[in-house]
Amino acid sequence: MSNGCVIPGKATPRGAFPHYRRAGDFIFVSGTSSRRADNSIAGAEADGFGATTLDIREQTRAVIGNIRDILADAGASLADVVDVGVFLVNMNDFKGFNETYAEYFGTDGPTRTTVAVHQLPHPHLLIEIKATAYAPVARGQNGKAD
Repeated sequence: MSNGCVIPGKATPRGAFPHYRRAGDFIFVSGTSSRRADNSIAGAEADGFGATTLDIREQTRAVIGNIRDILADAGASLADVVDVGVFLVNMNDFKGFNETYAEYFGTDGPTRTTVAVHQLPHPHLLIEIKATAYAPVARGQNGKAD
């Protein structure tokens, strides 16, 4: 665990930034997609003719799973998330995203802002989520939780 971290076994960020950064009791998770460590994308498939099928529900599950893994590295969990920012390429995906999101968070969960964006760093990405978690660390433990 460190103040800022790129986690082995997760998709490497496509830029000079960490998966997360801890600032005291807060953990800030960088924008996270459904990209896997091998650079394939959960929820994106192409058939033999090159026709693509993109699944907002599968991508949403994968993004939240990636955030869960990142938070675990920081000593936290999804239960510690207090705010999320969601970026959808197409607001027509809002219903499927929202229903899937509700499998993880309810009205007692984090605050949320959802916006439409023109595009994300790969044409097969439908969604990106950034998160802030509150997970107090024990004082005097060099930033590590007990």
